[in-house]
Amino acid sequence: MAKLINQTPKEVTPAVDSFVDVAADIDGDDDTLPAFKEEPAPDGSAEHYYEAVGRRKEAIARVRLITKKSGDPMPSSGGLITINGKDYREYFADQMLNERVEQPLLRLKSLDRFKATVKVSGGGLSGQADAVRHGISRALELFDQNFRKRLKKSGYLTRDPRAKERRKPGLKKARKAPRWSKR
Repeated sequence: MAKLINQTPKEVTPAVDSFVDVAADIDGDDDTLPAFKEEPAPDGSAEHYYEAVGRRKEAIARVRLITKKSGDPMPSSGGLITINGKDYREYFADQMLNERVEQPLLRLKSLDRFKATVKVSGGGLSGQADAVRHGISRALELFDQNFRKRLKKSGYLTRDPRAKERRKPGLKKARKAPRWSKR
């Protein structure tokens, strides 16, 4: 007969990587991210940034809204919003999607006041644009609570709950039935 061997289970140390924690947070329902951080930029100047998550359909956008600490002027040329390492006008080639991304900043008349870096994944281009708009709006709310009233009135803080309806058995799509024939 086989002998039972007494072994103690190996201790498993949890990963203490902040990116893993944020990635786990994106998949969950909890939208709590570190609201405010101050870290030195590569050029040595301190930057303030506010982090928020925006969602729409299957798209998830992680937004960092950056403000300069010492009141240095932001560059007035393009590149204020970068999405996955590209300028947002280059990432979203359609003009309507570009306008959708700019809407919260235009509503507050502060398009050149902030710089945003966004990581977006999942969904299509339209869903991604709406997720970016939602994330920017949430980050602006963290920056200043007085912005909340105007953003909420415009509907930018409300997550759009519409999503694709699931397919039902016996149907071709969510509601499309196969062609009916009497015989």
